[in-house]
Amino acid sequence: MTGHLRRKLMWLIGGRAAAVTLLLGSAILLLIRSPGTRPIDPFFFLIGLTYGLTVLYVALMRFVERHRWLLDVQLACDALLVSALVHLTGGVTSYFSTLYALPIIAASTIQSRRGGIMVGFLSSVMYAGIVAAQYHQYLFGAAEFTGADALPAPYTALFTVGLNLFGFTAVALLSGYLAEGLQRAGEELEVASNQLADLQAFSEYAINSLASGLLTTDRAGRVLTFNRAAESITGLLASVAVGRSAQDVLQLPPQVIGLFGPAEDHPPLPRVEYPFTKGDGRTIELGISTATLMTPRGETGFVITFQDVTEARRRERDARIQQRLAAVGEMAAGIAHEIRNPLASMSGSLQILRQELPLSEEQAQLMDIVLRESERLNETIKSFLAYARPQRSAAARLDVRGVITDTARLLENSSELHDTHRIAVTVPDAEIWCLADEAQIRQIVWNLATNGLRAMPDGGNLTLSAGPGSPGIGEVVIAVQDEGVGMAADELDGILQPFRGGFARGTGLGLSIVHRIVSDYGGELIVTSQPGEGTTVTVRLPAGSAQPAPGAAPADAQLTR
Repeated sequence: MTGHLRRKLMWLIGGRAAAVTLLLGSAILLLIRSPGTRPIDPFFFLIGLTYGLTVLYVALMRFVERHRWLLDVQLACDALLVSALVHLTGGVTSYFSTLYALPIIAASTIQSRRGGIMVGFLSSVMYAGIVAAQYHQYLFGAAEFTGADALPAPYTALFTVGLNLFGFTAVALLSGYLAEGLQRAGEELEVASNQLADLQAFSEYAINSLASGLLTTDRAGRVLTFNRAAESITGLLASVAVGRSAQDVLQLPPQVIGLFGPAEDHPPLPRVEYPFTKGDGRTIELGISTATLMTPRGETGFVITFQDVTEARRRERDARIQQRLAAVGEMAAGIAHEIRNPLASMSGSLQILRQELPLSEEQAQLMDIVLRESERLNETIKSFLAYARPQRSAAARLDVRGVITDTARLLENSSELHDTHRIAVTVPDAEIWCLADEAQIRQIVWNLATNGLRAMPDGGNLTLSAGPGSPGIGEVVIAVQDEGVGMAADELDGILQPFRGGFARGTGLGLSIVHRIVSDYGGELIVTSQPGEGTTVTVRLPAGSAQPAPGAAPADAQLTR
């Protein structure tokens, strides 16, 4: 049975029981105050019968949906019970004839207009029959049960019957009309409620599907809505954010705080970017846009959309670096022969002169300085050319673990290693395969490792590690971690630029060459550092799906310092 019909039947059964209980109380009160003046025994029998039928209706309730005629029987029995009550209390003179309206209204409510007219017609027939029987003495003992010495005049009885029949018909038509109107209104309301629920669900899904955080506020800046992306970006749950000030939730900068308030007072709606500290302590760069929330009542609040632009800004910085590096590469191709060839001639000539000319000790020292600086300048140009004009690489399948361990052995015999330095290698037992040029991978590890040793002038641990990336991505991760001096955040932006080295020795091209090789392979170079806590450089390379771009660093450049 549908829940709607069940509720109606429960109301009908409950109302019937309440009405019968009221009649029972009235009969008992009448019996106490005037014993013997009314036919109480049949009256009590009728009330008991009604209680019994009520119990039966409750028991048969689960069958009504499949057998709707049971509902018609209930309503017809109600009309019969009212007719019996009217007959027992005087027929045409009974004050209970108005009770016929109750089953008529109940029938209209449950069975709509059809049920109301059916029960109204049945009530009219039975009431007219009772009155006719009274006047023609068809029912035995009618005078005794009515308790009246004489019946009203026929014209009075006819008027009473006509008035009641008109009332029954009017009640049936009016209650049927109202029931149908109520049913239509209920159906329309249900349709409208479903449409509203669908629209609300669609709006909620659409808002929660946005990749950008979305927050709405009232005029005072209190948060009204907070979508799923906003939770992910800020690390705050919507239940925590809603109701709080948007200034506290988004840590708004001063140029946005004045936005809230009367429409004539707030400044132009800005687009700003600023640092935002998440709940876990991480700081990201947040970009927000604001707009007024317009409703039919006018401007009622604000809509704030925001994104985590940390990665986008990092890519922009990398792109600027790439542009600068490309310009340097073009310049290097033009000056290479103009500098290197004359330098080689000068260095050779100085060596011959030193061997053939008689030089004093001071002159020999000066000559050695010139030769040494010429050699250093030649090495710088060589590294510069290795960065600016890389040769075509020969990619092959290699185990990165061998590169890590070989580099560690080379470092142990390098002049960069001091007694206070310790080198640790962390690699898994399983092979780490990568499709790349072995010389270029060696150069990456060597350059990063020597930078790590130079960053620890007072000694420390240098850890070389390699391993597979996240499952399903297909990448190789190489990391070099030192315990050196570290770098501040503002220094990290410039470390990939050529000749920006921070060490007394070296050309300042080591990290630039590493970045160039990693970029050619379509990989990623990540540098994290804190002053006084050391630096970690992480290289992520495709395991085998990506080929290096034509030209990465030459094979003899792995010892670039």
